[in-house]
Amino acid sequence: MTEKINLTIDGKEIQAQPGSMIIQAAMDNGMYIPYLCYYPGMKPYGACRMCVVKAEAPTPDGSYRSLPGSPASCTTPISEGMRVETNTDELISLRKGIMELLISEHPHGCLNCHRIDLCGPTDVCLRHVTVNDRCVTCPKNERCELKDTVRYMEMELTTPLTYNNRHLPLEVKDPFWDMDMNLCIVCSRCVRACDEVRVDQAITLKERSGRSIIGTSKGISLLESGCEFCGACIDVCPTGAIVERDYKWDKAEVKTTTTCPHCPVGCQTSLDINKRNKLIRSIPVREAEANQGMTCFKGKFGLDYANNRNRIKTPLIKKNGELVEASWPEALDLVASKLSQFKGNSYSLISSDRGTNEDHFIAQKFTRQIMQSNNIDFSSNTNSEIFDNLSSMIGHSSATNTIWNLLKTDLFVIVSSNITEQHNVLGVPIKQAISKGSKAIIIDPRETELSRFADHWIKPNINTEHILIGGIIRSIIDQSLENHDFASKSCENFDEFRSSVWDFDLSRVSKETGVSQEEIQDLAKTISESTATSFLYSLDTISSEIKESTSTAIIDLALLTGNVENPGSGIYPLFTGPNEQGARDMGCVPNFGPGYSHISETGIGLGELDNACQTGDIKALHIIGNQASISSESGQKIKNALDKVEFLVVHESFENEFTAKADVVFPSSLFAEKDGTFTNLERRIHKVNPALGNKFDEDEDWRILCQLATRMGANNFNYSNSEEVFKELSPFLLSTNDINFQKISQSGQIYSVKRKLKFKPINISLNLNSISSDEFPMILTRGRILEESKSDAKIQLINDKNSITRNEIIELNSQDALNNNILEGDSIKIIGDNFELSGIAHLNGINSGIVSTTQLFGSIIEKVQEHKTEDPMLHFDQLNLIPVRIEKPE
Repeated sequence: MTEKINLTIDGKEIQAQPGSMIIQAAMDNGMYIPYLCYYPGMKPYGACRMCVVKAEAPTPDGSYRSLPGSPASCTTPISEGMRVETNTDELISLRKGIMELLISEHPHGCLNCHRIDLCGPTDVCLRHVTVNDRCVTCPKNERCELKDTVRYMEMELTTPLTYNNRHLPLEVKDPFWDMDMNLCIVCSRCVRACDEVRVDQAITLKERSGRSIIGTSKGISLLESGCEFCGACIDVCPTGAIVERDYKWDKAEVKTTTTCPHCPVGCQTSLDINKRNKLIRSIPVREAEANQGMTCFKGKFGLDYANNRNRIKTPLIKKNGELVEASWPEALDLVASKLSQFKGNSYSLISSDRGTNEDHFIAQKFTRQIMQSNNIDFSSNTNSEIFDNLSSMIGHSSATNTIWNLLKTDLFVIVSSNITEQHNVLGVPIKQAISKGSKAIIIDPRETELSRFADHWIKPNINTEHILIGGIIRSIIDQSLENHDFASKSCENFDEFRSSVWDFDLSRVSKETGVSQEEIQDLAKTISESTATSFLYSLDTISSEIKESTSTAIIDLALLTGNVENPGSGIYPLFTGPNEQGARDMGCVPNFGPGYSHISETGIGLGELDNACQTGDIKALHIIGNQASISSESGQKIKNALDKVEFLVVHESFENEFTAKADVVFPSSLFAEKDGTFTNLERRIHKVNPALGNKFDEDEDWRILCQLATRMGANNFNYSNSEEVFKELSPFLLSTNDINFQKISQSGQIYSVKRKLKFKPINISLNLNSISSDEFPMILTRGRILEESKSDAKIQLINDKNSITRNEIIELNSQDALNNNILEGDSIKIIGDNFELSGIAHLNGINSGIVSTTQLFGSIIEKVQEHKTEDPMLHFDQLNLIPVRIEKPE
């Protein structure tokens, strides 16, 4: 640990971290210096001059020299022995003069009024201030930093400066947010958050009629300027200039910190609840270690489904073909009686990937102990191949390092992963590191946002990624570039593995993958010369038959180069389920029990469920839904099985295709009503806290299962709260450190695991069924990026809202174009199963047999905003490969 620096602020001796600015040193020690443009985590800016101080620094002879003028404390670094004064009469007068300049262009009828604490929002102003100049008409009233600063400074009622309202029109045409430049103080926080923190540059400072304002950096709408709608600009704005559109006038009565239910990053967010028990805002927690004040469009604007009143309000029982309301005792008794007839392998339970660790633990305990079956799985377990080798090769089925460790990474190797959409906040440290000089290798046939940051964007032939990585490994060994000491001394099976890579002859690899030998050798050199490499992969575009081999190759490459747990290095398997790590840890899978313990017989999982129901092996199906699986690949697998079972039980919050076919439906609590824990992709356990009171007669899934177990004769399912369940499940985490529930409740805790590193040979010869067919002979790779400067995108007003339109560019190989009688610029149509897209042909060097198109992110944001389902974020279009054919319109 670096020794702290000693200094004095207003006569108080304090200590602070080296490199800190004066204002941050004061904040870290509970001292306040007024500021408006400064924001923790962003570079010093010094625009508002509100944080000016007097400072003296010691000289070698023991005397002190004053720093020139009144320096801004947000741009002045601390030094040993420094003396700082923050509230002299001169400084107070200077700050008041600056504030008068600011509020001369800002509505301030209430800001400096002595009656502010007595005046209600509906009162007539006794000073006859127009309503537009009062704080009561501002959406950020009572949560405005400008107002707080004015109050702290005790500004005078009158000001010598003439008030000049800008009279600028409001910007309310883009999705999710409203902008009022009449309230902007030009602190540039929003611009800097977009640029420095999110590395997006979607908004910028502009000049209009001699005034500085905030606007889009490209075009006239956020839809075309590269905005990812993360809401960072809203979160840092000190006034009401940029706000969330929905519920913007509502005031928070209660604030509750909980875990976002949309992805496995595990963002901590503070939910604002109004007096009507409604969730009105989601604000990411800046101090949270997992997300560090970041969130994404889903976590910021995708939680309103918790307010939806179209809930399943009571248990439902099917009578005469219709679901009718029932009491809890009636429904529980019926299910307990029925399930008793299906004990053994004829019963299967599918848990929700949005379930808590407590839900998952009780689900597997109920299935195995009460129903005597190992037929248990969770709803997002369609990509298990990326986990299958982790335990045997690195000792545990999880990532080997933390999310923000990625800031220290020298080289990123990202394989078939759309990180900025599926794991958005994980992309923030990646983009920050690249902006500071780190490099990236992207292996993906699609154009994703991160591919534009890549030094090497490699587009191998479909389903040859494992061969390519094997070729890179062969080249590293051929050139003796491996970390030999680590590979031979810290890992098992190195010699056998090294012998197995001779199958990866570079000429053969080049022919199979379409990547030149020179480029493969260049990639091998780049990876081996990196001081710290992180490997991230979700294998979105790879067929299930070769995912395990691809995962094996990636782990082997990490072991070969010694990039496992060192600072800046790591292996990151990227799953999609919000609590998928927790589901695996709890044994909510068919092939092992809690803590990855051995079971005598592997059960039937999600992949075999359809066939098992069709053949009658599964007769009773128990689905814990909570909506997450409805539109997913797993949802389709489950839907196919619904008609074949004799008895169907569903836990759900909203009516859907599953509940319509159920024999019994239990109303399930949503994330904002749950009390439990989640485990994110870095093994950090977070608390899930109930922010909303129960709206109807719903209950948590683990409680429902416990009541069923008790009715079926069990006496070991008696838990009074989720903490008691956690105490029972915590030993199964196999943690090498103590798990502290209080620490989990406060800030989250990573559980440590033992690592055992072992190489495994890569299978180059795989029998792979072709993705394409006679009807659809080509493969469409769809990409999506934030902005494209060369695009012909246009913004149209539709129902007073901005909408983006453009001619889609469809790329194809020149020879494929010739075979289909297509010329550059022709209008063409690509058709697949339940898919159709029209666009303009562009002929280039894309791989033969591939058709490619890249959308703008703004277009998908439009669709999500317009989606009429309860939880529209679940219907976000994934960038899967699609077999297609090409047609020319007549």
